[in-house]
Amino acid sequence: MKQRIVFLAAVLACGVAKAQSSVTLYGVADINVEYVNHVGVVPQASNGFNSGRAQKVFRENSGGYSGSRWGLRGTEDLGGGLKSVFALEGGFNVDTGTQQQGGRMFGRQAFAGLDTRIGQITFGRQYHSLFSTLANFVPARFATQYEPAAVIAGANFREDNVVKYTGKFGPLIAQANWSFGVGTALPQTNPAVPGAGGGGEVPGQFRRDTAYGAGLSYMAGPVGLGLAYDQWNPTMGTGTGTYKKAAAMASYAFNDTAKVMGGYRWGQNKDQTGRLVVRDDFYWIGGQYRLSPALDFTLEYDYQNIRNLGGSTSVANPWQIALIVDYSLSKRTDIYPTTAYSKNAGLTLDSAASGFPSSLALGNSYALANGQSSMFGAAVGIRHIF
Repeated sequence: MKQRIVFLAAVLACGVAKAQSSVTLYGVADINVEYVNHVGVVPQASNGFNSGRAQKVFRENSGGYSGSRWGLRGTEDLGGGLKSVFALEGGFNVDTGTQQQGGRMFGRQAFAGLDTRIGQITFGRQYHSLFSTLANFVPARFATQYEPAAVIAGANFREDNVVKYTGKFGPLIAQANWSFGVGTALPQTNPAVPGAGGGGEVPGQFRRDTAYGAGLSYMAGPVGLGLAYDQWNPTMGTGTGTYKKAAAMASYAFNDTAKVMGGYRWGQNKDQTGRLVVRDDFYWIGGQYRLSPALDFTLEYDYQNIRNLGGSTSVANPWQIALIVDYSLSKRTDIYPTTAYSKNAGLTLDSAASGFPSSLALGNSYALANGQSSMFGAAVGIRHIF
């Protein structure tokens, strides 16, 4: 009789555990038609670092307001305040049906871990702490089309082989990450700035392609404040470079209709010999305004002060202004026009100072052609959330 009771208790316990587990399928399908002027090609050694003559382009793009993606995320209650968590998320191109992030199945995120009473620790491909902290302070919410996300947070904002901690303590969120091998590689796009990056985890070369960072954000009432730091040690030649970024940011919300935000990001990249190859200061400011429950406006201004690029201290400073108008047809479907104008760089502020990360990642060039100093782009799209 006692054995039957124990068996029945075990069966009931399994049923409770199953009831407290969840797996969610989610995603976004976003596509638009775009016009851009003054477009060249990404300068690389193969074309003699020549961006070519200016062209106009009409094209269909996947991911304008949000990157197109699909994913699975889940949790299981293990009892005692402990949960297991996982996420698998891949980017895809709606216009061609192909995978993004270099053909990775789950190139956006792929991690598993534990959620405890003192915070969450996860292992796998994840966003670094600087990017995650910035997310609540960037007006365009890292919108794919024209947001200079890789300039603000670095081309390594998604990293492989990461251990990440996230703790929420009332209005304070603390984050820290370490990567054993980032997995980001930038080709050489300027004769004075070498290519950088790789997979890391090479025996006997512990520092190679490692990265670490941390972030703190405080959100209480209408006020938001944030601080974050990131360091990437990419492969450069036979050694490793040192890419550092630090940012301070703030936001203020006016009821539920308007929010302003902005910040400053310091950046310094050195090669394997300690030579300075890029030194810049980045500033952004903008806001979000809800005119009605269905209509939202987002405006963002970005400015990059390039103090040193491959030894040159007389580089024209890029800036960009972008506007997004979003109209909801339902809770899951919206349409949007978006437009941007950049000066002294291509849209998304793609230039040699950042290694043209957006053009290379998206496969759509925003490289500024020879003899041009500005670029204009506009797109109209539809987004469906599932």
